[in-house]
Amino acid sequence: MAGTAKIRGKTTATGGPRRPPVDAAGKTHARAAPERRPAPRIVSLVPSVTELLFALGLGSKVVGRTAFCVHPAGAVRAVASVGGTKRVNMRRLLGLEPTHVVVNVDENPKALADDLAARGITVVVTHPIEVEDNVALYRLLGGVFGAEQAAEDLARRFEAALVAARAAARATPVRRVLYLIWKDPWMTVGADTYVSRLLATLNWNTVGGDGTKRYPEVALTDDFLAGVDLVLLSSEPYAFTAADARDFAAAFPAHAAKARLVDGQLLSWYGSRAILGLEYLTDLARAEAKK
Repeated sequence: MAGTAKIRGKTTATGGPRRPPVDAAGKTHARAAPERRPAPRIVSLVPSVTELLFALGLGSKVVGRTAFCVHPAGAVRAVASVGGTKRVNMRRLLGLEPTHVVVNVDENPKALADDLAARGITVVVTHPIEVEDNVALYRLLGGVFGAEQAAEDLARRFEAALVAARAAARATPVRRVLYLIWKDPWMTVGADTYVSRLLATLNWNTVGGDGTKRYPEVALTDDFLAGVDLVLLSSEPYAFTAADARDFAAAFPAHAAKARLVDGQLLSWYGSRAILGLEYLTDLARAEAKK
């Protein structure tokens, strides 16, 4: 779904006049408050957004999700699965009679979003890149679905976590970080990604790739790794394990001490989990600064 604009839609703080929510594709959305009839029926094709909708108190309105939408654990199992983020069972999705489908620029094909819109379904497009975009995301979904107060509550919690992270960053040295998301081939994250922007909050600057791709392949050599302070082995999308860390150490013994297994959900999921992600990254950076 390349080519869409960044999230611009924001409602005002609780108590002020509401502005119509505008999504990442620049579309203005009418407010579909839960108390109105017909009540919204939401399908989320974005795992982090599914969790966020529940955090906003909208779980009862979520009628469909992807197989990768695993949070909130337990509650989400009662929601029908419509397949993957890129390969959706359209018959199953349409059978849920959704009024709204929430998609993401990076995770869902544009052709799918266009098809849904052509069928008369309201498509809400999301695309957080900057860490601060989480606040706009809360307000976008809160504004569309009548959960403005819950969105403001989340925004306050997020902003407190961001302030704490920035305070910790002042005592955290700059690190050159290789964040690996795949092997065979090795792949990392480009500078223009949410992961890189989040890591940069604590002075962890990602390296690797030629700068033109969001998720580039990277050739690991001793010379390249000599310029890296930390190698972060993410738990998703490839689920790096302790065995992978041992394999890395065996292949690059001079750099074995740089490898760390990290929680990919906490470092790559935006939405409500971004609050935990900031806290998690702050703790990691503090621990590394003591070594």
